[in-house]
Amino acid sequence: MNLLLLGISHKTAPLEIRERFAVPEARIPEALRQLRADPVVEEALVISTCNRVEFVVRARDGEDGTASLRHFVSSFFSISWDDFSSAFFLLRDDEVVSHLFRVASGLESMVIGEPQILGQIKQAYALASEAGATGTLLDSLLHRVFIAAKRVRTETSVAELPVSVSSAAVELAEQALGDLHAKTVMIIGAGHMGELAARHLVAKGAAAVLVSNRTYDHAVALAEELKGEALRFQEVWRAMQRADIVISSTGCPHYIIRRDDMEPVMTARQGRPLFLVDIAVPRDIDPAVQEIPGCTVVNIDSLKETAGRNLRHREEAMEAAEAILAAELEQFRQRRASRQVAPAIVSLRRRAEQIRRSELSRMRELFGEMTPEQEAALEAVTQGLVNKILHTPCAELKEAAARPDRSEYVGLVRSVFRLEEEPAISEVAVQ
Repeated sequence: MNLLLLGISHKTAPLEIRERFAVPEARIPEALRQLRADPVVEEALVISTCNRVEFVVRARDGEDGTASLRHFVSSFFSISWDDFSSAFFLLRDDEVVSHLFRVASGLESMVIGEPQILGQIKQAYALASEAGATGTLLDSLLHRVFIAAKRVRTETSVAELPVSVSSAAVELAEQALGDLHAKTVMIIGAGHMGELAARHLVAKGAAAVLVSNRTYDHAVALAEELKGEALRFQEVWRAMQRADIVISSTGCPHYIIRRDDMEPVMTARQGRPLFLVDIAVPRDIDPAVQEIPGCTVVNIDSLKETAGRNLRHREEAMEAAEAILAAELEQFRQRRASRQVAPAIVSLRRRAEQIRRSELSRMRELFGEMTPEQEAALEAVTQGLVNKILHTPCAELKEAAARPDRSEYVGLVRSVFRLEEEPAISEVAVQ
């Protein structure tokens, strides 16, 4: 396949490193263009979420795309590869396939089973497809990935406990503040993650929701949907004096809530505690805010304990999910292997049919005009002979699809029978 994945995740690097490599959605087309501009890269996909950034490529046959990926990361992020190489991991071929199946199914998430990741990968694939960066391999792979992830979600109970960063954050808010009834929630950033957190809090009984966003119209739209109050961004600090929970999830590249901002807010609150949840990558809240009396700050990495507790309850469901993925992976491998031998079988049958028709034409010239019955008998006899002769080599080719030396076997058959190359068969077509 010559498939490679270079990535960084919550398993390999802390938040302060991961946030340096986050790729905003607006820059993903640019990243895809740079990857595809490399003559070694044939297909590309960029996945960027709160917990991972991964670059998937299909390199040209006979080429190793490792150097191309490393050069891209160094260039795109303006860093020295040697300074950050230990934070990245590299996967190849079947490792990439297995990894994408697990990621899309939520088995590699910080909060196991969280549903957002599947939608995020679908969006990443849509952007890559729109940019013309995918081809037959990634198209077929992602098709199977989505099927497998859906099966895990519908056929197992992996997602029955708190299923997202947002819901886990709400769980921690309950632990810190107790009953959330009559609490006031402030959402900074009207994006998907903030919206999910707000919905969880409203479901838990939050009495009021304040929504702020740099684009005021977005804040108004979400506030209307949640029956809350929209705030202009400059109103945040005064309004924060009456909030109990602040959830920040903007796309800003720098801190938007700093210690200097929060000290007067906490003075005005006269000792009332404030629970702040930072679910943005890069982070929105300066870690120094935690040092202010009354402030509790939770970020993405702070959710690991909650995720670990949920994981213990999901062990049985995980076993079922792993079995589903193992079956789906094997099916994908078999389809890819079959695709490799299918053109040789088509060529072999075409070659045999050419010989049969040539011999039929010669016999008609030799015997002269024949009756319809004789024509039918001759067709049946020659077709039967061809089928019997082809049965063994075709069966052997199909069996060879599962062998690691299938390419050599197919090459031998082509050489022995002097077969011409057939056009590639669409990988999606063999799904």
